[in-house]
Amino acid sequence: MSEQYPPASSQPGGAPQYSGGPQYGGTPNGPVPGRTLGIVGLILAFLLSPVGLVLSIVAMVQSRKAGAKNGFALAGIIIGIIGTIIIIVSIIAIAALAGAAGEAFNEVCGQLGSGVHEQDGITFTCP
Repeated sequence: MSEQYPPASSQPGGAPQYSGGPQYGGTPNGPVPGRTLGIVGLILAFLLSPVGLVLSIVAMVQSRKAGAKNGFALAGIIIGIIGTIIIIVSIIAIAALAGAAGEAFNEVCGQLGSGVHEQDGITFTCP
């Protein structure tokens, strides 16, 4: 048995060109789909972590559909996750501290009664 090759067609200059070969998403040195979005996602992951995380995920999906790797998108996802976790923990801590400060204020006002009071250089205005 002999192997069958697609028919050759000639181009100007006499070089044969084969048609019907495997089709790839681009040349090895061509643009990677989602790469620019991955870079933007990585930068935003440092500044606005949740937004950078979402953009990096979209860039990764675009790159994977094209069969390409996207290190920028991966880095943006990792940094975005870490940054988002830090933001969430910070919000919870601030809320807990604000609640504790409110309770302390109510306790002081309960002891002092309503009106304006000064204690240790701090002025309390209790309802």
